[in-house]
Amino acid sequence: MKKRLLSVILAATMTAALMAGCGGNGSKSSSKKSAAKGVDTSKEGDHELSVYAWDKNFNIPALEAAEKAYQKKDPDFKLKIIEQSQSSDVEDAVTLAGSSNDYSALPDIVLFQDHYFNRYVHDYPKAWSDAINKTSINWDDFGQEKLSYSTIDGTHYGVPVDNGTVIFAYRTDILKECGYTIDDLTGITWDKFDEIGKKVYQKTGKYLLSMDGDGNDLPYMMLQAEGVSQFKDGKPNFVDNKTMVDIINVIAKLQKDNVLYLANDWSDYTDQTIVGDMVAGVMNGNWIIPTIEQVKDNSGKWEITSMPTLTGAEGYASNGGSSLYITSNCKKTDLAADFLAYTFGGGDGAKETYDAALTNGGVITTNITCGKSDVYTKGVAYFNDQPIYQKIVEMGSKVNTVEQSDYHYIARENVAAAIHNIIDGTSVKDALKEAQDQVTFAMEGNDQK
Repeated sequence: MKKRLLSVILAATMTAALMAGCGGNGSKSSSKKSAAKGVDTSKEGDHELSVYAWDKNFNIPALEAAEKAYQKKDPDFKLKIIEQSQSSDVEDAVTLAGSSNDYSALPDIVLFQDHYFNRYVHDYPKAWSDAINKTSINWDDFGQEKLSYSTIDGTHYGVPVDNGTVIFAYRTDILKECGYTIDDLTGITWDKFDEIGKKVYQKTGKYLLSMDGDGNDLPYMMLQAEGVSQFKDGKPNFVDNKTMVDIINVIAKLQKDNVLYLANDWSDYTDQTIVGDMVAGVMNGNWIIPTIEQVKDNSGKWEITSMPTLTGAEGYASNGGSSLYITSNCKKTDLAADFLAYTFGGGDGAKETYDAALTNGGVITTNITCGKSDVYTKGVAYFNDQPIYQKIVEMGSKVNTVEQSDYHYIARENVAAAIHNIIDGTSVKDALKEAQDQVTFAMEGNDQK
C-alpha cells in the first residue's frame, strides 16, 4: 500500500498542472513564450502592465479580451502577456523570488491556481499587493466559494478569472434508450444514481461516470456538494469524518457495480473514456466540456445538470480554476487594480471581457451579472440547445464554501490511493487512516523546514 501511495504522490505535480490548464477551444494568440523570464517593471510605460499566464487556448484569450476592453477606457493601455508553458512555471517564479527575498523580477500581475494561493501568501507574504482590496468591486456579485480562495484573513488579494463549477453531463439519447430522462438524474441520491447506472451498463455497456483513478477528484467534489471538507481546523479529517466515509463507500460501490470506471491515468480518463465513448455521463469542472465536444457525432445528445448527493438534494461543487493577483513588484498598483476591477472584477468592461473570453477561449465567468448576458443565455447546439453557460454560473453561485487546505493535492492523491486499496480489499477505516497519516506526515515535514 505504501508503494502505491508513493507512486501516486510522485505523479501529483503533473496531474495538477493538467487540471489547472484544462478547457478552452482553439484561439490564436500573439503572446510570446517565456520560461518565467524576469520582468523589469520599472521600464514599463505609464499605461503598460505585464502578466504571467499559461494556456494560449484558454486563459490567454481571456486576458487579450480584457486588454481590448480596458482600451475603451484607456486607449494607450497595453498588457504584456508573458506566456508560461504551465501553471507551475508561475509558482516556481514566485518560489524563487520568495526564497531569495527578491521580488524585483516578477511581473505586475500573475495568474495563479486557486488551490495553491493560500499557501503562497503564508509562505511569501511579501510577494503580494493588496491594492485590489481598495477598489469598489461588488464582491457580492461573485460566487462566494470562488472568492474564498483569493480572500485571506478578510483581505481580497485577487480577482477571479475562470469558473470551476462542476457539471454532470449525460447522454440523453442513452438515458432515453434505458427509459430515463435527465430529470430522473436531477435531485437524486447516490443510491438512486447507482440503481440507474447499473441498468444503463446492463443495457448499453456504458458507464454512467468515470474519473482518473490516480488524480481522483470525486471525493472532494462529492464532499463539497454535502458542505463538508476533508480538513478540519487545518488538519486532515478522514477517519472520523462520517460524511467522507459514506462518500468513499459510495465510490467503492459504484465501481463494483460497473457504474463508475476508474481510469488508469489522465490520458485514459479523457482520451479513452470520454473521447473513446465509454461513458454516458461525465462529472467534473466545466473545463471538461471541450473534451466532451471532441466527439462530433454526439452533438445534440448531451445535457447538463447538478450532482447527486447523499440526501437527494441537488448538489453543487467546484473543481479547478485560477485568479489574477497583483505582485509587490508592481510599480503602478492603482492602474493594475483599476484594470482588474474594470474587466474581470465586474466593472464597465466586464461584459465585453467575459463575452469575448467565453467565445474565444471557453472561459466562463463567476460574476453573476455577467452570466446573464446574451452570449451566456444562448443555447449551445452540442448540448441540445441548453443555455449551459448561464446554468453553470447559476450553479456556481450555489456552491458551498468549505475549509480549504494548502495540502489539497496531497490529500487528493492519498485518498485516491486509499480508494484503490479499498477496492483491493483493505477496510475503509484502515485505508483512510493510512491516507490521513500520510497527509499529516507531509504537513509536519513541511512545517519543520
